[in-house]
Amino acid sequence: MDRMLMSKNGPAIAGLILGVIAAFLVNFGNPGNMGFCVACFTRDIAGAFGLHRAAIVQYLRPEIAGFILGAFVSALAFSEYRPRGGSSPMVRFALGFFAMIGALVFLGCPWRAYLRLAGGDWNAVAGIAGLICGIGIGVWFLYGGFSLGPSRPTPKAAGLVMPLFALVVLILLVARPLFGAKGTGPIFFSESGPGAAHAPILISLAAGLIVGWLAQRTRFCTIGAVRDLIMIRDCHLFKGIAAFIIAAFITNFALGQFKPGFEGQPVAHTMQLWNFLGMVLAGLAFTLAGGCPGRMLIMSGEGDSDAGSFVMGMLLGAAFAHNFSLASSTSGIGAFGAPATIIGLVFCLIVGFAFKNRMA
Repeated sequence: MDRMLMSKNGPAIAGLILGVIAAFLVNFGNPGNMGFCVACFTRDIAGAFGLHRAAIVQYLRPEIAGFILGAFVSALAFSEYRPRGGSSPMVRFALGFFAMIGALVFLGCPWRAYLRLAGGDWNAVAGIAGLICGIGIGVWFLYGGFSLGPSRPTPKAAGLVMPLFALVVLILLVARPLFGAKGTGPIFFSESGPGAAHAPILISLAAGLIVGWLAQRTRFCTIGAVRDLIMIRDCHLFKGIAAFIIAAFITNFALGQFKPGFEGQPVAHTMQLWNFLGMVLAGLAFTLAGGCPGRMLIMSGEGDSDAGSFVMGMLLGAAFAHNFSLASSTSGIGAFGAPATIIGLVFCLIVGFAFKNRMA
């Protein structure tokens, strides 16, 4: 099995399995077209911790913990647990912050963009076009020698931070403690809205562990797939995206979850310019950081603390997005979503130029 996953067809095998799992998670209770969404699920975790107070998006998503722990176990099993760090961690943190802003203007990470398409949400087309555009800009910087610098080996214990964080998420999810005066503080759980829609915990956790394992072994990455296709005409990873979309589409269709159209799509809006620009920002930030948000979670499970910094940046970005009216809703973009997107794009361009040839 592992030989198959590590072969040139490994990403396609992973994509097929991930697409089926994602569609079934919706059938088991996750929000529509949101079997997986690293951005939305991280936003829900931020809400559960009380980092923002948007009551409809607060839940400790076990899928996220599963991604990290599945990758951690896989990396240990195959001697690929290699703690490392020191590659511009604060810049990566900021890139994660703005990647989350862009994703929440669109309302989804790259994984969810493809799942929205597979569920018949045609608004995703603008987002995917923006994502490809953002990756293309990032590739232009890479051609020019962009680099955030090499990482260095770190002590073994340094790589345990993110797996321990994942365990804490699971413990708090099961224990459901209440902090604050008279138990009025976190942990918060939504009683309505997307945060209240979720599959049973054990099913979500099992799905996350499987995805974490598969993605660690195959290097499944929705950003790297497009990047490699543009830069070196290599479709090795891109087969994973194609398989992911096809498998999710077929499973959605079989389960009666394929509902084509623009209007009334779950957790989506129809402001196409901002669907496009939000994902231009996200695509550029992900490319400069070196991978999609799912890949960042997987790498953090392997012991990459730079990837962990990026994930923590996403967590803070989610809090800012909702506390400062940057995040979109089904009625459209937030009051300050447009200027935040522009600021994010300017920041990423500055990073792109500032680190061009610097480390080459």
